[in-house]
Amino acid sequence: MRYMSTRGQVRGIPFKDAVMMGLADDGGLLLPESIPALSPGDIEALEKLAYPELAFQIISLFASDIPSADLKGLIERSYSTFTHPEVTPVSHQDGVYILELFHGPTLAFKDVALQFLGNLFEYLLNERGEKMNIVGATSGDTGSAAIYGVRGKENINIFILHPHQRVSPVQEMQMTTVLDPNVHNLAIQGSFDDGQRIVKEIFGDLEFKSRLSLGAVNSINWARVLAQIVYYFYAWGRVRRQTGCNSLYFSVPTGNFGDIFAGYIAKRMGLPIRRLVLATNENNILSRFVRNGDYSTGNVVETLSPSMDIQVASNFERYLFYLYGGNSERVAAAMESFSRDGRLSFSKEEMAEVGNDFLSQTVDRDQTIDTIRSFHALTGYILDPHTAVGIKAGRDLSGGEAPVVCLATAHPAKFGEAVRSAIGREPEIPPSLAGIEALERRCEIIDADTEAVKKYVERKTVIGH
Repeated sequence: MRYMSTRGQVRGIPFKDAVMMGLADDGGLLLPESIPALSPGDIEALEKLAYPELAFQIISLFASDIPSADLKGLIERSYSTFTHPEVTPVSHQDGVYILELFHGPTLAFKDVALQFLGNLFEYLLNERGEKMNIVGATSGDTGSAAIYGVRGKENINIFILHPHQRVSPVQEMQMTTVLDPNVHNLAIQGSFDDGQRIVKEIFGDLEFKSRLSLGAVNSINWARVLAQIVYYFYAWGRVRRQTGCNSLYFSVPTGNFGDIFAGYIAKRMGLPIRRLVLATNENNILSRFVRNGDYSTGNVVETLSPSMDIQVASNFERYLFYLYGGNSERVAAAMESFSRDGRLSFSKEEMAEVGNDFLSQTVDRDQTIDTIRSFHALTGYILDPHTAVGIKAGRDLSGGEAPVVCLATAHPAKFGEAVRSAIGREPEIPPSLAGIEALERRCEIIDADTEAVKKYVERKTVIGH
């Protein structure tokens, strides 16, 4: 399997090099040159597999340059850190199927990809005798998951930017209480979109990127998306065995389009997904796109679901590549136009294609609280606010035509204040969070300025080659 850039100037890249490159050198995002097509029989054969074996079967289709034994070892090591034997179990509650993605070390869905990516980076660096300096931005969960994926690993430094005082207290503590010398937390005086812009600008400086051996853990790294494809197949198999239904809805709370894009790739591989329900909070650029063809930026609104407080979805460019029929020149022109004007427009034919894949709904603060409250009253099950957004949209839009799988992206204990507002008490604290508020913290507050961040990284870095 070889990889290419959405902008057309990078092609023929092996999987290992694609992982290490992160953002393509032409500023685009890497995609496989072809997507493996699975027959219904192939997919049915996967449904009884345990999660690590299923992950191997899917990932090996895209990572053909890693020996099978090595890849199996990486996958088994990555998911041995999860507290549930199924890794991503499915819970049936009040007519919906909840795919629990929060059983990893930091209690968020990002662990599914970043435990794997951390081990993959270590493997590749040891193989090449190199060092890496990871630079990433987070709206809350990517940062801690990335940090836990690489903390203490040899040959890796990690620099994570989060928006100062715009993540939940638990999310901040999970990042800043990790004191390993290879971990650096930067609280930028701005929004997540500022952090995401800074990271892209840093990776766009090819001399700086090469000299410091920079690596990416944000979902601009294809390996992140790849690892997330797996749990769509896993959930489909579990629900099909319970219901006998082949075609399902998946409802995905998303702000950066990475998690739902993994579902889109699973659908292109042949997984019978009826529609992907794209659920947003008030920061609804993606919902406006699906419903009205309005992909235009606005001001970031602080909400109860801060991991979705995003106005520029970095993975949207990957979807544009397919929407534009693989026309990389048009993608490059569109991204240049969007950078300049802050908006894109689409034809009726393109929006009809979008409608074949996606449904979407915006869920506001009051609806989020009401969903947490009513769902708990009916089932005793506590939703975090991001998952509540997905539950609300999934129920409203699926219409009862087929089972709906809602992705539970975080443990409710990470958002105790929102849960308390809904049900009058905070959720039970899991062992991994017990006493975290008393731990020592380390963090640097810094301006949302690319040059300032580059100087900090260079000052603290280990040179790569």
